[in-house]
Amino acid sequence: MSDNKQYGFFVDTRKCTGCKTCQIACKDKSDLTLGLNWRRVYEYCGGTWTKDDNNAFTQSVYAYYASISCNHCNKPACVEACPTGAMAKRETDGLVLVDQEVCIGCEMCAKACPYDAPQIDNERNVMTKCDGCYDRIAEGLKPSCVDSCPLRALDFDTMDNLRAKYGNGDGHIAPLPPAAETDPNLILLANPNGQPAGAGTGSVVNPAEV
Repeated sequence: MSDNKQYGFFVDTRKCTGCKTCQIACKDKSDLTLGLNWRRVYEYCGGTWTKDDNNAFTQSVYAYYASISCNHCNKPACVEACPTGAMAKRETDGLVLVDQEVCIGCEMCAKACPYDAPQIDNERNVMTKCDGCYDRIAEGLKPSCVDSCPLRALDFDTMDNLRAKYGNGDGHIAPLPPAAETDPNLILLANPNGQPAGAGTGSVVNPAEV
């Protein structure tokens, strides 16, 4: 699929303050039940304090936020893992969607996705995930998470348009996996404290929220 058809997200982790307005807007728009979070805001922290021989302290402490949902990857691991074909990538716009009439709730897609995008709806025993707000896109609108962000740290468009506006980005930072795994349609600008993807130098400090 060419980038002039493929939709994707832009995330500026330099601007994100972790307010979670995007997460709340997503839940509200899609009427998600407790425990289902199609967009998640990770708080990543690390660093240390050290004391020298003069009892003076120095520190390398850092913290930053990253708002992440499904990246509608070019090599979606969820689609490859799905045994029924319920998970599929659309030819028209590159969005990865779940056919819940075909889904058997086996959670193989969730186990395969390095971004934790597919999530089980235990009440209905089907998988759910970010659908790019394709109904809003059809009306010429942005996804609800993008429109709700008070810092304008998020955007959504074709990858061609996003690259023309923001460039190629800085690549993935922790806690995201290396981008080569699934070739995600995500342009990310790195927070000055951003740690290399997969480096393990810090940790997610709000695991209950993501």
